[in-house]
Amino acid sequence: MGTSTPRGNRTHIAIYGRRNAGKSTLLNAITGQSVSLVSDIPGTTTDPVTKPMEVPGIGPAVLIDTAGIDDTGILGDMRVAKTRQMMDRTDLALIVVAEGQTDLAEELELAEQFTRRGIPFIAVANRRTGPDGGGLDPEAAGKAGEEREAETHSGGQPEAPASGADEKETARLAALFRAPACTVDAKRREGIAGLLRLMAERVSSGNGSDTLLDGLVEPGDVVVLVMPQDKQAPKGRLILPQAQVIRELLDRGAVAVAATDARLPLALDSLGRKPDLVITDSQVFGIVDRTLDPDVPLTSFSILFARNKGDLDVFREGAEAIDRLKPGDAVLIAEACTHHPMKGDISREKLPNWLAEKAGGPLDIRVHAGSDFPDDLSTYRLIVHCGACMFNRRQVLSRISRAREAGVPITNHGMAIAKLKGILERATAPFAANRPT
Repeated sequence: MGTSTPRGNRTHIAIYGRRNAGKSTLLNAITGQSVSLVSDIPGTTTDPVTKPMEVPGIGPAVLIDTAGIDDTGILGDMRVAKTRQMMDRTDLALIVVAEGQTDLAEELELAEQFTRRGIPFIAVANRRTGPDGGGLDPEAAGKAGEEREAETHSGGQPEAPASGADEKETARLAALFRAPACTVDAKRREGIAGLLRLMAERVSSGNGSDTLLDGLVEPGDVVVLVMPQDKQAPKGRLILPQAQVIRELLDRGAVAVAATDARLPLALDSLGRKPDLVITDSQVFGIVDRTLDPDVPLTSFSILFARNKGDLDVFREGAEAIDRLKPGDAVLIAEACTHHPMKGDISREKLPNWLAEKAGGPLDIRVHAGSDFPDDLSTYRLIVHCGACMFNRRQVLSRISRAREAGVPITNHGMAIAKLKGILERATAPFAANRPT
């Protein structure tokens, strides 16, 4: 769980506030680097700026600097929209205000949105000791980097006690926001260690498991992975879900046996015993199901991520809605990543064809990739999401929440394909068993 931790497995910490509140300076102070451009000109930050790093007490995280919530004009409105979009992936929010600021209507409205979404937040008063003017100089940045590195290993460095004025301002914000608060001087990097400790306390423990195989695999288990290496597979490497599962199997002391669907019979014969679990690419669910003995537990990479990143019960309920599709119904297929589709693409060819066959005629299939997700979901009869290995859990749960508010069933690729192949019960049975670890 170091610098190579996938972004989707990192805690997303976003910094919100008005223009020139000191958001970018705070990001630079936390990271000890000139990550975000700093200026006393309002509106310097346009698109969100992200920085992956290890945060003391939290672990692998992504820090996000957002545009000001008070930006104006046509471009300003677009920037604010981008900022509010970032809420979908925020695990912890820092609301930055200028020390002594009395007009807090916009910040309090922001806090209300976080409360409704169940997103923990901290109100941060920033002492303004002078113009921000360009961020940390190289010498200061280097020193700050050393301090942050020391904090990463020591859990934070002691700081001088807060002044009476700081304590008064912190208490004022805590009462107004009804949430934890603190006071910092981002430009001088004062109060940062205290903020880091508060951040660690506020990170939600309900951010989903970091593991994919809880309750499914024990030490010594033999697990067969079915991984087709066709033209859809990236040349010379494994896709992220496959790599993550292999690594976790090794960490759990299990034996991982990998094969393509064409070589699955050979792999099974070579074992001399039945595998404890088979995990397959969802696209070959039917082939693998027919190859295995009925008593061999079977699931897919996508269904592992359905539980890890989303809600298995909701996705299963959504998969059952496939039975109710009729020709002409609108179906949204959502992908977390963007790529150039090739012939035989799962989202644009295979899955639409299987769904149309089940519905008895062509469907109105609309594919949205990356952060592109419709505002109005009411016209859809079903949403089918990818495994979302590139998203954090908060973002997937946000989309599930929006679908449920619109009354639209939502499932994921693996669950949908299992349903279409008539093996949904078998593909989800390993989770029902919930073997102890």
